[in-house]
Amino acid sequence: MKRFGGPILVVLALAVLGAGPATTPTATRPAARPTAGATPARTGARKAGARRLDGIAAVVNDEVVLQSDVEEQLYLYLMKAQAQVDSQTVDTLRTQILNQLIDEKLIVAEAKRHGVTVADAEVNRQAADVLQDVRGRFATPAAYQEQLRKENMTEERLMERFRDEARRSAMVQRLVVKQVPKRTPSQTEAEIYFKAHKDKFPKAPAELRMSVIQIPATADSATEAAARVKAEGIRKRIVGGEKFAKVAGETSDDETSARSGGDLGYLVKGTMDPAFEKSVFEGKLNSVSEPLRTAYGWHLVEGLDRDTLKTAAGRDSTDAQGTPLLEAHVRHILIRVPLSDDDVARARATADRARAEALTAKDFGAVAKRYSRYAGPHADDGDIGFLSVATLQPNIRAGLDTVRVGGVSEVLVNQAGFNVFKITDRKPEHEYTLEEVKNELPAAVGEMMFRERLDEYVKGLRAKAQIKINKT
Repeated sequence: MKRFGGPILVVLALAVLGAGPATTPTATRPAARPTAGATPARTGARKAGARRLDGIAAVVNDEVVLQSDVEEQLYLYLMKAQAQVDSQTVDTLRTQILNQLIDEKLIVAEAKRHGVTVADAEVNRQAADVLQDVRGRFATPAAYQEQLRKENMTEERLMERFRDEARRSAMVQRLVVKQVPKRTPSQTEAEIYFKAHKDKFPKAPAELRMSVIQIPATADSATEAAARVKAEGIRKRIVGGEKFAKVAGETSDDETSARSGGDLGYLVKGTMDPAFEKSVFEGKLNSVSEPLRTAYGWHLVEGLDRDTLKTAAGRDSTDAQGTPLLEAHVRHILIRVPLSDDDVARARATADRARAEALTAKDFGAVAKRYSRYAGPHADDGDIGFLSVATLQPNIRAGLDTVRVGGVSEVLVNQAGFNVFKITDRKPEHEYTLEEVKNELPAAVGEMMFRERLDEYVKGLRAKAQIKINKT
């Protein structure tokens, strides 16, 4: 038995509802910059949990938490985080999610005891919105109906489960607001808390300041032109009236997003390829871009929405300079440009030559000017500023670990091509200073204090409950 009938419909519905336990695991999504080498998530969650999908994971008083409930939430979490994790981490997340679902059961039961209710009209409205969104994520109505058939599900039964999830979520939220009201402290209170509880705050990650020579592998002109012509033909289909989602499902080489009509979700400004980001944040909303080239191939991009990223307190999130962080809801179609072995070998030989010159030259910048095709923000000498070590692709990070300040790396490979880095400065992991976090501190401390009170409240509910967790 599955709560929403099957993985595809489950994930789509949970993503729209924002459903989930009162607290969620934390993870950092790597920035999608060429030097960071961000790659699509390879969750493996379904395979890892295939043998666990049937059965009871826990009993909470007289209610059960199904193992399928845990796996659905795990899959949703990993999909959102876009993180590549090992089996041990998956098991840790699974345990955390099980405990959160237990807490959720306790809170819902407590809400019922307190007489918390949700109007049917509100539940029906939210469930209808979810159903409409789920339908829209399929390329065609026929594809949606086929998915229902595969999951042995009717729309009526699906809608009823959406109603149950909407009612449960609303009850949890209302009880928590009533029993654990959230308050944003003043700046002075937040600073006092920060100074007294520095151990509760994460540390600032280690950073590297680098210059880069990047040599992408490029196809011959005929292959490149053919890919662009293909992208232009696809764009004509959409401009001519075909649905973007349908065309994306049929033509996009990004298999992950193609399954959801090209939808990439919300992306934060500063985490994308520059050409892609320019189209996302400067292009007209709900309009398909002209074909644009990135290291991944040719894209057709459509921005669906743009807004500022909000803190838990509802304020705009800001960067280190106090500028509000922007995000956009985006979908795209990708046409990859096939590379031959000769194309790759040619780029590698150029990178080897550039590195040899960089090792002997006094001016790394001069070599970068001559060879580098790095498309991201950089100075004329190839300087890309400080990057968090945590955002770097593992093989890039490993290749830079032993490079001293002033040293030049081996040729390191990522999705964007062959890279030669010069390390110009290192900042070790350190505790944040007050000045570094001052603008975000009231909201952050308010959230931490709320979580502490919520944890204590839930501990009290657990102490009065009968909970049995089944070991697997």
